[in-house]
Amino acid sequence: MKKILLTAVVVFTVAFTNAQDGGFSKGDIFISGSFGYNSTSTGDAKSNSFEITPRAGFFVSDNIAVGARIGYTTQKQEIPFTDDAKSNVFTGGAFGRYYFTPSSKFSIFGELGANYLSIKTEIGTIDSTTDGFLIGGGPGVSYFISDNFALEAFWGALSYSSTKSDFNGDESTDLFSIGVNLDDINLGLVYKF
Repeated sequence: MKKILLTAVVVFTVAFTNAQDGGFSKGDIFISGSFGYNSTSTGDAKSNSFEITPRAGFFVSDNIAVGARIGYTTQKQEIPFTDDAKSNVFTGGAFGRYYFTPSSKFSIFGELGANYLSIKTEIGTIDSTTDGFLIGGGPGVSYFISDNFALEAFWGALSYSSTKSDFNGDESTDLFSIGVNLDDINLGLVYKF
């Protein structure tokens, strides 16, 4: 659902925007982000989630951009004959990008970033909090559809995360991931100042 919504935004934007030069250079500031909504139901079981992740970056040189991002995700699951489950995820972090072709309409980049995350989960009357971090990176592309707007695709190809719950005696959960499917691709819209 998230990808369908973003694809519709992309098609709408392309249809009503004239392509011009675009491109990035030293001193440029950009904002971008992603959002999504999912709703699933199977019989009486239901699941809804909403996600928003804005980010901002600054070009410290013609090829290098640094930036910060924050994120919020909420999810609720209703399963018959069990307690409802609700989770809220807050993230905050920094990223760096190296652009291989920053001044052209079509830019290729590599990104490396780190995020802190905090997850609060409620299942019936039981509450828990999980804290951790994530380090990840991967390739991406930007395509300028006007002087200030670009479409962006990022493939979160490689990541490592470590999280630990606040329950006594809980061990940390470490996850190393290599993304090799299309579910790991994020689409977005970039605005350059």
